[in-house]
Amino acid sequence: MTRTLGTCYYPEHWPEEIWADDAARMAEAGLTWVRIGEFAWSRLEPRPGVYEFDWLDRAIDTLGQAGLKVVLGTPTATPPRWILTKHPDMLAADAEGRSRGFGSRRHYCFSIPGYIDDCRRIVTELARRYGRNPHVQAWQIDNEYGCHDTVVSYSDAARDAFRDWLAQRYQSTDALNAAWGNVFWSMEYQSFDEIELPNMTVTEPNPAHALAFRRFSSDQVVRFNRAQAEILRRHTDAPLLHNYMGRVLEFDHFAVGADLDIASWDSYPLGFLMDRVDAEADHKTAYLRQGDPDFQAFHHDLYRAVGQGRWWVMEQQPGPVNWAKWNPEPLPGMVRLWSWEAFAHGAEAVCYFRWRQVPFAQEQMHAGLLRPDSADAPALDEARQVADEIAAMPDIAPARAQVAIVFDYASAWAWDVQPQGADFSYFRLVFSAYRALRRAALSVDILPPDGADPSGYALILVPGMATMTDAQINRFATSGATILAGPRTNAKTAEMMIPVPLPPNLPGLDVTVARAESLPPSEHLPVEGGGTVRHWFEVIEGDAPAAFKTDDGLPVLSGTGKIRYLSGWPDEDLWDRIVAALCDVAGLSRETLPDGLRLRRTATHLFAFNYAPEPRRYRDTDIPPAGVMWWDL
Repeated sequence: MTRTLGTCYYPEHWPEEIWADDAARMAEAGLTWVRIGEFAWSRLEPRPGVYEFDWLDRAIDTLGQAGLKVVLGTPTATPPRWILTKHPDMLAADAEGRSRGFGSRRHYCFSIPGYIDDCRRIVTELARRYGRNPHVQAWQIDNEYGCHDTVVSYSDAARDAFRDWLAQRYQSTDALNAAWGNVFWSMEYQSFDEIELPNMTVTEPNPAHALAFRRFSSDQVVRFNRAQAEILRRHTDAPLLHNYMGRVLEFDHFAVGADLDIASWDSYPLGFLMDRVDAEADHKTAYLRQGDPDFQAFHHDLYRAVGQGRWWVMEQQPGPVNWAKWNPEPLPGMVRLWSWEAFAHGAEAVCYFRWRQVPFAQEQMHAGLLRPDSADAPALDEARQVADEIAAMPDIAPARAQVAIVFDYASAWAWDVQPQGADFSYFRLVFSAYRALRRAALSVDILPPDGADPSGYALILVPGMATMTDAQINRFATSGATILAGPRTNAKTAEMMIPVPLPPNLPGLDVTVARAESLPPSEHLPVEGGGTVRHWFEVIEGDAPAAFKTDDGLPVLSGTGKIRYLSGWPDEDLWDRIVAALCDVAGLSRETLPDGLRLRRTATHLFAFNYAPEPRRYRDTDIPPAGVMWWDL
């Protein structure tokens, strides 16, 4: 597999006389790809219908003449001010009905028909002009769907579109009332026009109503993305991609990715550690300058699945960012480590954000590969080192892991709607399982709930998947893998009701969840042999033997054969014991890694990455902080 490096560049921010020098320096540093254009609508169309593409022509030609490949972004994430004048109803609204304002980005609502028409128009103009340009070798559609909490909108346009969506889904209000259980609290509707958005209610809205709105909101993102993809397909054969984010769950990335060729994501390990990783203060202190040892890898594996094997890092953090609560400097060597970790997980390209730190506007404190005065920033030397290592190293052949985790966006919405505990989070539950597998030196694949072939895996984990269809259950149950389900697996119908037979209702597993409790952070249920259950616990009935029990004798891990059920949320010690037991059942070898050390196996190499602030020893080799090692297989 070919591996390449790139960067993100904004020619509209810089004098044209330095473009050629910038391009030459990019090429000299070993970069191949340059993403441009994704925020440039006001310069491409300064007034309605007045297009100014000459500057972009020259920028693309300058980069191409230097031997660089261009990723051209559609500029629809930042509609200019005149678009708002044209469509004053285009602003998204928050859950309290307040409109988002102009003056930053991503201020549009996905449900505005007039805005989507303008997006189609500007994308058509770009596609006609650059679709066959030899220097434009990939297209990015929009930018970071969901960033800044911008998927779910409570605007009037979203309400009207939601009513249409409901009418298509249910066909009649009688069917909707029955599906939602609206007889409860006299919530029955006589017309779809009576249905409002599930906000501003006195107490919580009907969970079926809220989940339907989350499904609708995700579908609006898919529809918006598809409108641009269909235009581009008519004018270019270059691959289409989108740059997703870390821990953004408001839309189904698998559904968006079905219309694209490559998945990419924007990796900011230090910013995410501060804002998106749930961990104790001492953990964040230990990894302050390195990032969490598993967060980036989880998203690498997730987006490899979204891209059906093809994926990039479109934005890799090169230094301090500007948007987290605190923004430390990376430990020397971490930019190299993050880059190689992405390649070990199958990335085709790693692109650094951004080429030059901008001295104005919102992101002026965000580091780049160059300082604002054009001097080299520290990360540029690390990028050069990675480029040299790529050139000297044989290609890395990807390999299927022996272990997989199923990730389901709809389950994240379901447990957001009805968490039953203030700190219950689907992402946290799945991520805790992923961490445990990585601590045991296992490589992990992530599977979508539908479509992917689960055969060939030795072990598949299905934690917290809210609803499972008969087809899904059958596919996993007949995969040949040892299956770990739970907690909260198959606990709801598609309309957010408790199913009967009671969950988990899995074949060959005599386990029934009789009742469930959520636990405050102060409460831990000790388990025989070590470890505790936290956050969530289910009291189960049935004859399935229990391999792990609480100190009070209540089952925690139950079942024999190929399907086991986990009826609580383990802490790290208990997760480690459970993973060890499952590996024994599935015939998997495992190791206990030192804190901060992580491995990834490919078909050709074994990689080791040291996230710890101290050296770690592996295979009789001392690996320094931020160190990367690999061995041929």
